[in-house]
Formats: sequence, structure tokens, C-alpha cells
Amino acid sequence: MTALLRLSRLIDSITELIGKFAMWLILAAVLISSGNAIMRKAFDIGSNAFLEIQWYLFSGVFMLASGYVFLRNAHVRIDFLSGKLSKRTNAIIDAIGIVVFVIPLCLILVTLSWPVFERSWVSGEMSQNAGGLIRWPVQLLIPLGFAILCMQSVSELIKRIAYVRGLIPEPFSLDPNAKTAEQLLAEELAAKAALKEAGAR
Repeated sequence: MTALLRLSRLIDSITELIGKFAMWLILAAVLISSGNAIMRKAFDIGSNAFLEIQWYLFSGVFMLASGYVFLRNAHVRIDFLSGKLSKRTNAIIDAIGIVVFVIPLCLILVTLSWPVFERSWVSGEMSQNAGGLIRWPVQLLIPLGFAILCMQSVSELIKRIAYVRGLIPEPFSLDPNAKTAEQLLAEELAAKAALKEAGAR
């Protein structure tokens, strides 16, 4: 199990790097979108390439960051159910879900999407829009994104098995003591309300 936990830490570090790269894609998408809007409104200059690169970047963020979201335990949960269960039970349910649903789904989608990318690469497929971009980079994101998610799923499975066996602390986030986004927002709103009340006095 020690070797598997080392593998899990390696996968986590790779996923962390990919997630941080995806964050920069968000900034790039915002800057390109803003620049494109300014050029179109102010100078009546438009470009299909710049329009398409925006959704290429959005696709990159969505696909490449899926593993990072899993790593950070920021994916969607049915909180009103999971909140009533013990952490051990949640870990067992997660492990079963990863084995039965997540990993098989990722493998199926990688298998199905790879030939689509390969055909696009070989044929040099281009956008049908005038001045558009080549298509293979955005089509590569599909198998790549699901491969990253599959890799991270393996890491999460290892951590949950290790947790159930009592070998590691809670694996549901990198920092078990970290506050959720909801807790941070509630604290921020409470602090603002306290400042407003103090100012009224």
C-alpha cells in the first residue's frame, strides 16, 4: 500500500500542475474575449479565429481541470445525503462509485474520442468558418481530459481504500481542516454585517 500511496501523491502533484495551468487559460480567455469585443465594437474588426479560440480555451479549462476538481473535492455531491453519513461510509461509497462508474466511463470516452481526434489530425481538419482554426487541438482535449480524470480517479481510489484501512487521515481534500466556499462566504457576510452594525452605532 505504501507504493500505491506514493503513486497517488505523484498523480496528485501532476494534477495540481495541470490545474494551475488551466487557471491561466481562464485569464487568456477573458483577455482574448475582452480584446475581441473592443475591436469589434470600437473598430468594426472581427475575427473567427479569435472567436473560436475563446471556446477552445473554455474547452481546455473544462476538460483539463476535471481531475483538479476531483483532487480538491470540489465536484458535485448530494450534500443532504453525504452530510448524514460517516466519513468512512462516504469513503466506501466514493470507492464503489469510482470503480463502477468513473473509471469505466473515462476509459469508454477516451476509447471513443481518440479516433475522432486521430481522423482530424491526419486529415488536417479545419473549421468551416472563414479564417477559423484547425480542429485537432480542441478534439484532443476530449481524450486528454478524460485520461487526466481517470488518472486522478485512480489516486482518489487509492486514498479512500487507505483511509478505510486506517492508513491515512481523511482523503476528501488536500487539507481536511480547510473551510468550504460556503463557510468562507458565510464568515465574510457575517463580518460585513458586524462592520455595518458597528458603523451604525
